[in-house]
Amino acid sequence: MADEENGQVGENWKSKALLVGALVGALVGAGAAYLIVQRAEREDGTVRISAGDGVKLGLLVFGLLRQVAQLGE
Repeated sequence: MADEENGQVGENWKSKALLVGALVGALVGAGAAYLIVQRAEREDGTVRISAGDGVKLGLLVFGLLRQVAQLGE
């Protein structure tokens, strides 16, 4: 009850959202790295990502973040 008066309960959801977002981001990043390594091992053993692929990936991530930001609207 005292926590509600101090506003700590209202702030608790922010911490949980940040923690869940960080964990999901880490898992997705690790999964992406795993897929890149698997592809490299299948082909020739080295990781090769061109500048064009990097730009495509960056734009894709930017678009995804924009869509996530619009979820609350």
